Amino acid sequence: MAAPTSITIRMYNVGFGDCFLVTFHYAKQDRHMLIDYGSTAAPKNVRGKYMTPVAKDIQKQCNGKLDILVATHRHRDHISGFATDGEGTGKIIASLDPDFVIQPWTEDPNAKTNALTATASSYTKGKADAKTLTAHFLGSLEDMHRVAGMAAGLAASDPRLARSNAGKQLAFLGEDNLKNLSAVQNLMALGKQANAFYVNAGMTLNSLLAGVKITVLGPPTLEQSEAIRKERAKDPNEFWQFRSFWAAQGMTAENFRGASGGTLLPHARPLRRSAYPPNARWFIEQARRIQADQTLELVRDLDSVMNNTSVILLLEVGNRKLLFPGDAQIENWSFALSNKKWKALLEDVNLYKVGHHGSLNATPKSLWALFRHKGAEDASDRLETLCSTKSGKHGSVASGTEVPRKVLVDELKKDSQFDSTETFQAADNPCRTYTIDIH
Repeated sequence: MAAPTSITIRMYNVGFGDCFLVTFHYAKQDRHMLIDYGSTAAPKNVRGKYMTPVAKDIQKQCNGKLDILVATHRHRDHISGFATDGEGTGKIIASLDPDFVIQPWTEDPNAKTNALTATASSYTKGKADAKTLTAHFLGSLEDMHRVAGMAAGLAASDPRLARSNAGKQLAFLGEDNLKNLSAVQNLMALGKQANAFYVNAGMTLNSLLAGVKITVLGPPTLEQSEAIRKERAKDPNEFWQFRSFWAAQGMTAENFRGASGGTLLPHARPLRRSAYPPNARWFIEQARRIQADQTLELVRDLDSVMNNTSVILLLEVGNRKLLFPGDAQIENWSFALSNKKWKALLEDVNLYKVGHHGSLNATPKSLWALFRHKGAEDASDRLETLCSTKSGKHGSVASGTEVPRKVLVDELKKDSQFDSTETFQAADNPCRTYTIDIH
């Protein structure tokens, strides 16, 4: 089969989430790749079961058959649509019978089974071999879901807390980090039925689509880079920020972690304000506020680690390059950007799916500086940037952590053909399309 003559990208409006259908047009048939399908907050002014029309449109556009399904990482805003419970949209996707299923190496069922046996006693002189370190990391990702469940429960435990900014973000991040077992199991089952690829940086998947080069730039394994195990709190040279979150709160990451070892009032019940002794009301409310703030920071840290497991795909067709980095953050990107060959590949990217819904640390400035097609006066040569997002769900303007980050969006608008799902109107639902001609 000859190479594609053009590509159509459909960006679906799923609120706070990601869903992209990439169609490769060949002379005799089309081939389809679905990259993520999830949401944790409905699009603006949309009511009811908004994911079902998306699933049905995907089914229609690919004529009932998917060639490739990509789940970049297991956050709910990227995979909730694969669930078979609730709206059950995962059943529609499963019926599309994808030939190939791509997920990060951290989702490999065999690796996860091995991870359950990891213990602290496996370490020698404070260091671990690569196998033990990997098992420990994967086990930690599983433990993260217990913390997320606790955070979501805490947010719902007290009506006053639930209405606060901290409570709302606890609920949002807690839900986003929950295991979402139905979606995970459906993806695993699809992988068993098809050809499953659990990928890491450096792999190539060039045999999946004729005339399409697919290079995996992330995530690295822990053998390649241990940086993905932790989040960089502040980096003005890379992040689109004016100050770090902890600096805005008068805290450092270190003293926060030192303070977060316990849980205040673990057995306290959400009683009416009048049920507490008058001299205890102020203390209890302050203690709960501190607990919520510290738990929120812990869940943010865990959220960032999961983003560092995100798949980064570079698609090359003829003279065109498309970059889909999921929610990859700086630790994930640092490994890719340390490779001179990969940096050269990234220089002439034509379409960039904006990382992590436009967050401050998912489009490193060093990555943005590489793109040669930004700022081009010729519209046909100008870099296209697509952002699936919803304001007010993640971070805060006061701390310079809002998603999407305003200074980043301003830069994207200035130097690229930028589009965001936040600009969609009802008539645009469920998606907008973008066509790339291959020369």
